[in-house]
Amino acid sequence: MKETIKFTLNGKPTSIEVEGDRTLLWVLRTDLGLTGTKFGCGKGLCGSCTVVIDKKAVRSCRLPVRSVSGKDVLTIEGLAEGEKLHPLQEAFLEYGAVQCGFCTPGMLMNAYAMLLENPSASRDEIIKGMDNNLCRCSAHTRIVQAIESVSK
Repeated sequence: MKETIKFTLNGKPTSIEVEGDRTLLWVLRTDLGLTGTKFGCGKGLCGSCTVVIDKKAVRSCRLPVRSVSGKDVLTIEGLAEGEKLHPLQEAFLEYGAVQCGFCTPGMLMNAYAMLLENPSASRDEIIKGMDNNLCRCSAHTRIVQAIESVSK
């Protein structure tokens, strides 16, 4: 049964009529055309589908869209301010932490939420905070370096 789900998406009020048990990932990608959030494992384990909901990193592949009703959702498309990249995005480019780019949106969103909570995260805290986001290209060292450069 379709429901009207109202939430804030990338700073803009959004209302969509969808099946409430559909995952947020597929609503974002197919209904709203925001394809930056990726499908990886479909089990919430790899982090490719990470978005930020009310300032917390959340795996969107397992989350029913109805659960974001009334909440603030930030996707990779909303991280930059217009043409100005977020400092994390700049750092990922500078440190070569993007490689194939598939995991990058989830990595960035997880790092963003982590730094909201702990803006001066240490290297060990960054490694622990990013541990559950997987990169098949093995760019983990550069990813940690990029995040570390922004946390200083």
